[in-house]
Amino acid sequence: MKHLTFKQKVVQGIHDLFYIWIREFRTTFRDQGVLIFFVLVPLVYPLIYAFIYTNETIREVPAVVVDNSRSALSREYLRKVDASPEVKIVAYCADMEEAKLMLKDRLAYGIIYIPAEFSNDIAQGKQTQVSLFCDMSGLLYYKSLLNTNTSVSLDMNADIKIQRAGNSTNRQDEITVYPIRYEDVTLFNPTNGFAAFLIPAVLILIIQQTLLLGIGLSAGTARENNRFKDLVPINRHYNGTLRIVFGKGLSYFMVYALVSVYVLCVVPRLFNLIQIGQPGVLTLFLLPYLAACIFFAMTASIAIRNRETCMLIFVFTSVPLLFLSGISWPGAAMPDFWRYFSYIFPSTFGINGFVRINSMGASLNEVAFEYRALWIQTGIYFLTTCWVYRWQIIQSRKHVIEKYKEYKGKH
Repeated sequence: MKHLTFKQKVVQGIHDLFYIWIREFRTTFRDQGVLIFFVLVPLVYPLIYAFIYTNETIREVPAVVVDNSRSALSREYLRKVDASPEVKIVAYCADMEEAKLMLKDRLAYGIIYIPAEFSNDIAQGKQTQVSLFCDMSGLLYYKSLLNTNTSVSLDMNADIKIQRAGNSTNRQDEITVYPIRYEDVTLFNPTNGFAAFLIPAVLILIIQQTLLLGIGLSAGTARENNRFKDLVPINRHYNGTLRIVFGKGLSYFMVYALVSVYVLCVVPRLFNLIQIGQPGVLTLFLLPYLAACIFFAMTASIAIRNRETCMLIFVFTSVPLLFLSGISWPGAAMPDFWRYFSYIFPSTFGINGFVRINSMGASLNEVAFEYRALWIQTGIYFLTTCWVYRWQIIQSRKHVIEKYKEYKGKH
């Protein structure tokens, strides 16, 4: 047996690392499935999602009315709702059943229900209410209907207060309506739109999910092509844990460095989304995020036995991970168990850090918790990835030895 010197071992290790890197790079662009998840999905999916919410607000949302009051006040309320730019009343229904049928047929996206006692309660000085039923399949419809009805109710409430006050001057009327005048300033999302609020979080989640699917598909293919169904192929270059981990990781990192620039920089610019973060800060933040996502996906690939398994395991986790991040569902209202459970995933820290940097102009010091957490995840998932591939190398050697003994026994 030929013994190599330390220098020769280092040279051999570097040579094997680049061999694995080049081979993984070629596999990525030769496998149509991996290419779809690594290139096509990140290219197309952000455009589709951003295009859906790009208008930020929606006009003339069709709504139907069930007016059981049929009074002058109820008609005034409905006239003001219909006069707003966000809502258009398309029909007056006799009862709720008729209104629900129109909602099911997509002739309207909301029902405004005015009870029979609406006008009488106001005349008697009692609090009354107007019920609003919305089709929640589109959040923009809900937003327009709710904002319009809220504004109209507050406006009519101000008029009622002035009538009841019996003031003698306009100034007294102003004080009655607004004892303390305030100004509503929306920070970081001036249009109150879903695109500026939700799209940045979705973009950063796309990176993690497509990496999980692409690396999982690649792992499933490797097992299917291996006669022993192992993750590591029978190849003399795949003879060291670090060279395999770094070789594969470097290949994925190079692809996703370009993908991240497109997803996080080009797409927001195409749709005029908020981008006030410093490029240098964003680059430094994305380094541990990409590394953590890559090693996390490589660790998770141990569970993939064939090409289809990754779709069953990973594709349905996107919506729960978006909620667990604390962006679409407030983190302060999240139970401790789920908050700590969310720390498993790089997307939790990646989403919160990216939104603060990109949409709020935060510095790296202001996202220090997320930044450190991503580096910690990178270290932990690097170790678990090394353990996974070390175990796979041992298993592969065992299978080769067993096969060799079996062959020798027959001959």
